[in-house]
Amino acid sequence: QVQLVESGGGLVQAGGSLRLSCAASRSIESINAMGWFRQAPGKQRELVASIMDSGATIYADSVKGRFTISRDNAKNAVYLQMNSLKPEDTAVYYCNARSYGSAWSSNWGQGTQVTVSS
Repeated sequence: QVQLVESGGGLVQAGGSLRLSCAASRSIESINAMGWFRQAPGKQRELVASIMDSGATIYADSVKGRFTISRDNAKNAVYLQMNSLKPEDTAVYYCNARSYGSAWSSNWGQGTQVTVSS
C-alpha cells in the first residue's frame, strides 16, 4: 500500500494562495486516481479534488475555478494549487489514492493544516 506524506500548508490571508504537495512512497503511475480531501473542525472529511491516471480532474463545487490538482508520475507526487483562498477553506488537507476497482484508502496520513484568516 502506498504511503503518502502531505506538506505545504500554512497560515494565509483571504485571497492568498498556497500549493500543497503529496509525496508517495512508490510509483503512482499505475494508481487510478489521486485525490485531495479536507476536514474542517466539527465537519466530515470531504473530497476536494481528484485526478485520474488519464489526467481527467474532478472538483468539488466549492473550489471550482480556484483550486487546481495535478500529478507528476515521474516524481511520485500530487499537488494542489489553491488560489483565492477563503476562510471557509480552513481545514486539514489530506492526500489519498484509489486503485482500480477499489475505494479510497482507509490509511490516512498526518495531513497538512491550512488556515485562512479573514
